[in-house]
Amino acid sequence: MKNGNNKFRHESLQDSDTIAALIESLQQGLSKGKLTFADTDNAITLKPSGLINLAIEASESGELNVIELRISWQGDSSGKLKKELRVSAD
Repeated sequence: MKNGNNKFRHESLQDSDTIAALIESLQQGLSKGKLTFADTDNAITLKPSGLINLAIEASESGELNVIELRISWQGDSSGKLKKELRVSAD
């Protein structure tokens, strides 16, 4: 078992097409069981498996709109609840 604290963080301004392509890459990596994140400063590879926890928060306040997406997993995830989520582009 790995006992390190490897962390990757990236923040930048991107257009919506670029963000959509990055989200597609997330989807492909989740399906394949391997996600690699890299920029000029850092890189990390994660291997998601088993049940994966999903947390989504969306908010708007004046001119600021925020979508927070958190995907997490650990070795034993048998005690988590599986709830239905609907996201639409309507």
